[in-house]
Amino acid sequence: MFGIVRPCTHRLTDGLKTAWTAHLCGLCLALRADHGQFARVVTNYDGLIVSVLTEAQTGTLASGRRTAGPCPLRGMRTAPVARGEGARLAAAVSLVLASAKVRDHVADRDGLLARRPVAAAARRVARSWDRAGARTGRALGFDTAVLVDAVDRQTGIEALAGPGTPLLLVTEPTETATAAAFAHTAVLAGRPENAEPLAEAGRLFGRLAHLLDAVEDQDADAASGAWNPLTATGTSREEARRLADDALHGIRLALKDARFADGKLVHVLLAHELRTSVDRAFATTTCSHGAHGAGRGPVPGNPYAPQGPGPGNPFAPGPGGPGGPGGP
Repeated sequence: MFGIVRPCTHRLTDGLKTAWTAHLCGLCLALRADHGQFARVVTNYDGLIVSVLTEAQTGTLASGRRTAGPCPLRGMRTAPVARGEGARLAAAVSLVLASAKVRDHVADRDGLLARRPVAAAARRVARSWDRAGARTGRALGFDTAVLVDAVDRQTGIEALAGPGTPLLLVTEPTETATAAAFAHTAVLAGRPENAEPLAEAGRLFGRLAHLLDAVEDQDADAASGAWNPLTATGTSREEARRLADDALHGIRLALKDARFADGKLVHVLLAHELRTSVDRAFATTTCSHGAHGAGRGPVPGNPYAPQGPGPGNPFAPGPGGPGGPGGP
């Protein structure tokens, strides 16, 4: 997942900000607990949605929270953080998709990865993340092979795509991967009736992630000669916006068909904040609070600061952030 849902904390109520931060920190700590300290670099904003969806279906349980010790990224404050199967599933998905992104950068010989020793080390890290994500996935009843298969198919589809290729053919692997992750939250929560609508929401979320990544990177890709789905297929910005708006509408409808014990945070992230992400990608809106859209990053990794795509934010997408298309 790409890190497209980056809420400005000024727009969240205190309760929702606390809950959102609990899932962000919970994902980070689940990665550390199951996979070691270094794995925390794959923490990303979109991965935590898996944790949010799981808890939204079960409700916030006492067993689903613990108090974490002081952390520099929280200004050395303690905080309640999410724990349990939702956070572990988010960790597994984040690891496998980050592994795929590392392999993609190695194949493209990006930056330092053009050097053989660095590329070899990156491949070893990617393989270890694949194995670690698969272990956690098996423990949760989730087969991460669907994610790996989607990534592998993506490469072949991009190689064959050209002018006139339907853009949705290119976004399909991402849609399949996110649909599987979203649907499995219903299994973890014991809400099998939610699997179908959440799979649909996940499919459309994956479509949006791919679309917005393509829109935001198109100019930079053109300058560097990198492959971009909009350019390669000849899809206009207007058509991309239409597809994005259709996906937003579809996600809202799918969420209405799902049953939640407490769906407030899900609604804020996947309805309101996702709409803001689309507007931001197409340069139709910005946040009035400093960091959003201003090109300046907040205090590195600080989930309490206004979150924007600035280079100082290690969780933001782009070359400076582990959770986005440019990292880890």
